[in-house]
Amino acid sequence: MPPPQPRAIAFIDGQNLFRSAKDTFGSRYPDTDFQLLARRVCGIKDWDLVQTRFYIGLPEVTEDAFWHNFWMEKLGHMYIDGVWTYSRPLAYRNQTFQIPGYGTASRRIAAEKGIDVRLALDVASLAWRRAYDIAVIFSQDQDLSEAADELREVARHQNRQIRVASAFPVGPAAVNPRGIEHTEWIGIERSTYESAFDPRDYRRGAPPREPG
Repeated sequence: MPPPQPRAIAFIDGQNLFRSAKDTFGSRYPDTDFQLLARRVCGIKDWDLVQTRFYIGLPEVTEDAFWHNFWMEKLGHMYIDGVWTYSRPLAYRNQTFQIPGYGTASRRIAAEKGIDVRLALDVASLAWRRAYDIAVIFSQDQDLSEAADELREVARHQNRQIRVASAFPVGPAAVNPRGIEHTEWIGIERSTYESAFDPRDYRRGAPPREPG
């Protein structure tokens, strides 16, 4: 009998993955079927994908109605498709910057708060529950390297092998060619990324600003 396929769970950092795809492939907006992308990556490795989990910072409707509504609709369809989703409101603050020859100006900027912490906690918690053999983290956020370190302690305590990989777009235009430290690196080629296209268009209303 052949050995059973290793069980994998995909942990997708939505904002980090899209920004990397934008830099590397020129992606204009998040038109990816993330469940299908996770299947493609795990299929290449011959891993049994048992769950896909997606994490995103959600713009406030009063700050950016377009992207708030976009993600609300897309997350709803992802949930129906069996993806476990987690969203948290973006944090906003005023940033002052210098304009040479004109003085200073300020603008509202948004940042994710707590997304990487929640993702890392889930990676550790599900490992302790023996829910997977391989954690596939779709991100290049180096803060998540601590999750990889925690898995080594879990593996030692449970006397079993637990692998952790980071998957990210690769190509000549890539700004960041590195995966998360202390993980196995999986480069996502353009053909693999684009083969996971989501034909459903969640854009409505006015032309959008860049996704936050």
